Amino acid sequence: MLSGTSADGLDVAVCDVEVGPTTRLAVRHHAAVDWPAGLQERLLAVLPPATTTVGEIAALDHAVGQAAALAATGHDADLVAWLGQTVFHGIEGGRATGGLQLGQPAWIAESTGLPVVSDLRSTDIAAGGHGAPLASTLDALWLAGAETRIALNLGGIANVTVVAPGALTAFDTGPANCWLDVVAQRATGAGYDVDGALAASGTVDTVLLGHLLAEPYYAAPPPKTTGRERFTAPALDAAVAHAAPGISSPDLAATLVALTARTVAAACRAHGAVEVVGSGGGMANPTLRAALAAALDPVPLVSADERGLPSDAKEAVLTALLGALTWHGVPGVLPGATGSATPRVLGRLSTGHRPLRLPEPVPAVHALEIVR
Repeated sequence: MLSGTSADGLDVAVCDVEVGPTTRLAVRHHAAVDWPAGLQERLLAVLPPATTTVGEIAALDHAVGQAAALAATGHDADLVAWLGQTVFHGIEGGRATGGLQLGQPAWIAESTGLPVVSDLRSTDIAAGGHGAPLASTLDALWLAGAETRIALNLGGIANVTVVAPGALTAFDTGPANCWLDVVAQRATGAGYDVDGALAASGTVDTVLLGHLLAEPYYAAPPPKTTGRERFTAPALDAAVAHAAPGISSPDLAATLVALTARTVAAACRAHGAVEVVGSGGGMANPTLRAALAAALDPVPLVSADERGLPSDAKEAVLTALLGALTWHGVPGVLPGATGSATPRVLGRLSTGHRPLRLPEPVPAVHALEIVR
């Protein structure tokens, strides 16, 4: 389970995972679970550049944990992997300074009686990595082959994993849905641009697009990560006030779609991939998907579903895999993926209602077989 950078609810996947040199994974169930009333608004209210109190952070930590516990209860499982809700990701001088994921795992362990693997990013940060994008572990095992392929996730932030023969590169490219969601909420009251209709009705403002593309993050070399703390609503408002005051909501949405398509395509184009495999909520937006496919051409854009994984549940499936790897003593980050040169077993374990009995560690995992 996890909640993505859009903070719009929980993604849950129930998976059978057999960890070995060739790990086998089958998705038995997946679902999106809404937050309790008012919780999303409280989470969005503490995101940078907003200020808050220690008391509110503590209350949210337990409220998110309780919601996750409710979502986890009732499934036939042996282990819960919980990535939490990221509310801060600190970067300074190109290095991660720390981050915060909310969702107290004790509530999950108490409700389900199962052991819980949580806090999956902090170990990698302590070892010198960025703690993201963790999707690179799944991507590298899933898409490995004789040709270069790129896994793309379009959440609030877009990230890519370049899976080349004998090499792996992973990084965040910039905003995917986070700014578009803000515009859609203001214009339509919906939390996202439903069916891409708002952007489809607008025209790209080339002056604003050029201004947005001047953001230094896009030109920085990987490894690099970013989040809502950089691409905030006030930052978008400032850019609009500078370059396109009075722009209509449809034109702003169309411009943001073009920004995502341009930055993602530029990040992919340098690697000579034979295809880009997309997942995440952005793939369900036909306007964004069409713009991205055009920007990537002649490299084809295909969905994760076409390669065996449900596109809208890929990050939850990733979390299940990471939890299983931790349980079996296997490092959850591959060299080159997050900036850390020292792979570590990720996360911390919360006991359930019975004493922990960990299996013998698996020496290494070299491949992933998706079982349908």
